[in-house]
Amino acid sequence: MVKVWRMIDNVVDPRDQCQRNPPEPLKLEDLSEIGVLYYHVPEKSGLEKIAKERGYDSRDEITINREKMPNYDEKIKNFFEEHLHTDEEIRYIIDGHGYFDVRNKNDKWIRILSEPGDLLILPAGIYHRFTPDHDDYIHVTRLFQGLPKWEAHNRSNTTDSMNERKEYVQKIESN
Repeated sequence: MVKVWRMIDNVVDPRDQCQRNPPEPLKLEDLSEIGVLYYHVPEKSGLEKIAKERGYDSRDEITINREKMPNYDEKIKNFFEEHLHTDEEIRYIIDGHGYFDVRNKNDKWIRILSEPGDLLILPAGIYHRFTPDHDDYIHVTRLFQGLPKWEAHNRSNTTDSMNERKEYVQKIESN
């Protein structure tokens, strides 16, 4: 089952668990409240079903580790920069571990431990970031509608005024 918690405010090493003291575990309801969907999908057939239901017809795989990813340190730094996307972000963990961090309604960080079989769907317009854990290894399937694209918009005053961000904020405020 997915592990989710409120993060500390001052992160020294993003690959640490970054738990508060005392820990503040959260539930799936805390994720769904902000539009984040979680599924445990141990079989590839379950992934195919969800992809079909949500209209995902394209995919790629990425292995994030020092040996397989050129410019590893730079890319990890970019992944951990707070950003949003104009499309839903859907990631299925094949192997390894990492952390997806998302902002709650109060603009506080929530950390999601992502492990094999986890499928996360982040809504368009949500601020988030990613880092592998200390093993520096995660193998992920990324799903897309149409051609694969991955364009991050780092958080700024400009991103707050993007239509996708405004729509996202309006949707979660009405929950």
